[in-house]
Amino acid sequence: MIFQVLTFIALYLGSVVFMEGFAWVMHRYVMHGWGWVWHKSHHEPRTGNFELNDLFAVVFAAPAIVGIYLGVHGIPWLLPVGCGITTYGAIYFLFHDGLVHRRFPMPKARSAYWKRLIQAHRFHHAIHTKEGGVSFGFLMAPDVRKLKAQLAAQGVAADEG
Repeated sequence: MIFQVLTFIALYLGSVVFMEGFAWVMHRYVMHGWGWVWHKSHHEPRTGNFELNDLFAVVFAAPAIVGIYLGVHGIPWLLPVGCGITTYGAIYFLFHDGLVHRRFPMPKARSAYWKRLIQAHRFHHAIHTKEGGVSFGFLMAPDVRKLKAQLAAQGVAADEG
């Protein structure tokens, strides 16, 4: 019994950690690749409550829903995986849509960690095209000095705000 609990905890936490790498790859190679058709709306001023880019949340929720469903109905180890994916999605939603883009009321970020992530994401938005972007992660950001240097090498001034 204790082995199963520890295994489920490891699967849950591993899924949350895995999702940051998965999100980086999806953001870098899908959203800024063939999925730019949807993601472009996120790099432009929003005119309303939603943007075409929000469809990615629906697509990325599908594995979590399937994992949770199958975990409850016969493949138990998929339950913590689905819950881990869901947790990452919730963290992403609060951070990205709340703290960074202010799509709903959130307290201001006070920690150096959150401030660095917000700044790195702002640097990501300094580029309005599918090529030349920096900082594709959501919960782990490179050093902002490196990002600023990468943007400067492209002739883009990075806003410190």
